[in-house]
Amino acid sequence: MEQVLSVPPSTMDWLVSHAEPSVRLLAMRDLQRRPAADAERDLLRAEAHTRGPIAEILGAMDPAGFWVEPGPGYFPKYRSTVWSLILLAQLGAPAACDGRVAMACRYVLDHSLTPAGQFTASGAPSGTADCLQGNLCRSLAALGCNDTRLAKAYEYIALARGSDAPLRYYAAGKCGPVFCCGSNNKQPCAWGAVKVMAAFAEWPPERRTALIQGAIDVGIDFLLSVDPSTAAYPCGWGAKPSRSWWQFGFPVFYVTDVLQIAEALVALGCGGDPRLAKLLALIRSKQGSDGRWPLEYSYAGKTWGGFGAKGDPNPWVTLRALRVLQQASAL
Repeated sequence: MEQVLSVPPSTMDWLVSHAEPSVRLLAMRDLQRRPAADAERDLLRAEAHTRGPIAEILGAMDPAGFWVEPGPGYFPKYRSTVWSLILLAQLGAPAACDGRVAMACRYVLDHSLTPAGQFTASGAPSGTADCLQGNLCRSLAALGCNDTRLAKAYEYIALARGSDAPLRYYAAGKCGPVFCCGSNNKQPCAWGAVKVMAAFAEWPPERRTALIQGAIDVGIDFLLSVDPSTAAYPCGWGAKPSRSWWQFGFPVFYVTDVLQIAEALVALGCGGDPRLAKLLALIRSKQGSDGRWPLEYSYAGKTWGGFGAKGDPNPWVTLRALRVLQQASAL
């Protein structure tokens, strides 16, 4: 076992003393690994729910549990229910600490989940896609949702990985097994694959059935079928991979960066796999001389809250990078 990555003291100081309480909370939780019952962590969690982006998002929620307009919550991007919930999960806002988060989780399950287990953008089964399914499963699990319907959604993901799965596929989105997507010219979509694998990484190991573990194995094989630092996956109608792969951002919605490939695979125990070495080196190479990572992909003005200027050192991107490098070095 290698020595755990040591976070530069100046970088850690910047994060744990940051003006934004959710940054301090995530640094304490993920980098310092302070226990959930830690008194300072409890105080920070309460502060993060009263000011900053978490507070802004929850303050915009309708009392019924949705954002902007009722229904499945996919539109309008990126302030409606789906995106607000995904963002809350990335900011570390657990349902157990705020009844509004728990209410929003129930609302999504009530209005966005079909009886067969698909999360849908339209309300119909045909409105599903791997990126949506993965994002919502991961977010609900990260928020601490323990509704039995979430297990059904995870089962749907696992069933949809196999080539002989008894499922109906639709041309518009989820059009076939192993991440095939209509938005990627019916070829396997790596963006969707990353979201699905991130969802599996968030699902507790003791709840990973043989079916789910088999789906994890399929996903690992797919993402490591090429050097992930090249993102040389099927490109749909394009001649080469989207440049967004190499633009690290926050928040992360359906557009994916190679940093999220590492996040998903490392969380699933692949940090020591030599096929990840170039990707981890690429992540390190983006660190500035000040020990911080810049924001390269931005949703400025499109989401609740603000997350920094493009090109500037960014605490959330720095947290993402340090978290995965620290996890990889500890495996």
